[in-house]
Amino acid sequence: MRTTIHIILILLIGIVLGLGMRQIRNSDHANGPGPGEEVFTDAGVDVDAVDPSNVENTTPSHPPEDEAWLSKFELTERSGETVASEDLKGQPYVVSFFFSTCPSICVTQNQKLKELQDEFEGQGVRFVAISVDPETDTPEILREYAARFGADRDQWLFMTGDLSYIRRVGAEVFRMPVDKQFHTERFVLVDPEGEIEGFYNWPEKAQFQKLKEKIQEMISSSEKKAS
Repeated sequence: MRTTIHIILILLIGIVLGLGMRQIRNSDHANGPGPGEEVFTDAGVDVDAVDPSNVENTTPSHPPEDEAWLSKFELTERSGETVASEDLKGQPYVVSFFFSTCPSICVTQNQKLKELQDEFEGQGVRFVAISVDPETDTPEILREYAARFGADRDQWLFMTGDLSYIRRVGAEVFRMPVDKQFHTERFVLVDPEGEIEGFYNWPEKAQFQKLKEKIQEMISSSEKKAS
């Protein structure tokens, strides 16, 4: 009988001590991790190692002080000449971002542009490829790179400039996030008036086909107006 009572008392003491330690641990974590402690989320990610740039930012962006959002641009073409967005008006054009040292995605992307150039050769549409590594992609480098794809000098333009300015052109004019050697897998179709018609994810066959159809529609519409 005494043995049974002793066992029950020991169990009760263990439960009370366990609850007390749990409350202490919960209280400590309410004030943050202790010295040397690692804190993990349910997914097993070290919270201290999370890159703040990947966390959703609820603060809206604004243009630099005393500067308005860009609505047009000027960049240097591979020929060395300055080409402005105003020069491109009057016919549709497709915008892409790339860099010449990219070994994979950019090559495939420019092969897609080559396909468009071949299909619409000599017709009223242009292709504008803007480098996101302008320090490397000088006009001379771009001339060599364009030759790899048989780019027509009048129909398919390769542009370079200052990186900070190109970031703004991407974000403010074409609503595309770009940075040094970073871009999306999308083409931007701009209409003859200089307005964005749509964004097309070129790896998607249906979207790429839709882009072709829309280009043809714009060319036909321009021809009707001219006749």
